[in-house]
Amino acid sequence: MELTHFGDQGRARMVDVTDKAKTFRTAVAEGTVHMAPATAALIRTGGVAKGDVLAVAQVAGIMAAKRTSDLIPMCHPLLLSRVDLRFTLEPEVLTIYSEVSCRGETGVEMEALTAVSAAALTVYDMCKAVQRDMEITDVRLLYKEGGKSGVYQRQSDGGEHQPGEGNA
Repeated sequence: MELTHFGDQGRARMVDVTDKAKTFRTAVAEGTVHMAPATAALIRTGGVAKGDVLAVAQVAGIMAAKRTSDLIPMCHPLLLSRVDLRFTLEPEVLTIYSEVSCRGETGVEMEALTAVSAAALTVYDMCKAVQRDMEITDVRLLYKEGGKSGVYQRQSDGGEHQPGEGNA
């Protein structure tokens, strides 16, 4: 497989998508924040001093998805048509799911991954006063469709993931 972000001289470049057709693109990503049961309980009951953790994390994820090209140097700025974040809060694990869509020349995988990452970092920031040893793990792409490469669906975790699915 050829790496597309390097030019003839081996230097970084932004991939030229001028001749690519605009198609519907969507991507689903997830990530987890591991925490103590007491921290999860504070999130669940609204007891975190900085406010509603999941509401703020949701907004942070949406904002980050829209600004991905400002954060990741070779990403194209995209006109996103949909960004959705969902959460599943268990006694010791918060799972964050993002789904991002657009009609464009390039995929939205990085936007979905960035949304999850920013949401997880926001949870950490809002809860660090009560727990500093939280861990953000398993940020990964679950599903993507659109473009020349078609559909990708992660299988290694034992489940199939489609847009709009998840327990969040």
